[in-house]
Amino acid sequence: MRGVGMGGSAVRGWVSVCLLILLPFSLFAADSNAGMLHTNGPSWINGTRVPGLSSAIFSGDLLQTRSDSVANINETGSSITVQSDSLVKFEVSSIRIEHGGVTVATSKGVATDAGGIKVSPASNMWTEFSVVDVDGTVRIAAKKGDVKIDDGHDTVILAQGQETARDETAEPNKEGKKKSKKQGTGAVPAATGGILNSPVAVGLGGVAVGALTTFILIKNDDPASPAKP
Repeated sequence: MRGVGMGGSAVRGWVSVCLLILLPFSLFAADSNAGMLHTNGPSWINGTRVPGLSSAIFSGDLLQTRSDSVANINETGSSITVQSDSLVKFEVSSIRIEHGGVTVATSKGVATDAGGIKVSPASNMWTEFSVVDVDGTVRIAAKKGDVKIDDGHDTVILAQGQETARDETAEPNKEGKKKSKKQGTGAVPAATGGILNSPVAVGLGGVAVGALTTFILIKNDDPASPAKP
């Protein structure tokens, strides 16, 4: 009887461990604003390097890969491969490409937006396509299933196995020119300089040094010991 009791305790222990492991993943899967990021090489989320090989990624996050790295985002019904030397914004139901390219495989209608051109599955069937935006040109390839291309003026269907290219249609800036071509390799640059390099800090440091110097000079003017009579 004692052996049976110990066996039952062991089973309950294993069940508890399994629940502790599985519960966070179930809660994570229930969050429709998140995906799971897996990296192969250095990658950054919002300018912070991704620790390890995987991380959660949330709607609105900026993801950047280097020229020697790629990343994969998995969410329910979709898988998105972010190619090397890319900067994208994850928005769950869509991916905004700032620079570089992605390959999308989805049954949930995940779309991409690159340079003002929206690419999305033409049906609810499993669809695979790639979109690359480099030097002002958006290149689109329909790998499995048809895709719909919307440039804000016209909408066309690109058949499976076909490729095409479009110029960016982003709105011009105040000078009447299109947005500058995106560049960048490596991490999203952090703010230059630290707090100790700021003009305020330098000024306060100068005041402190001046006050300390004056105090030392005053102390040096005092006799070290009372004058003898």
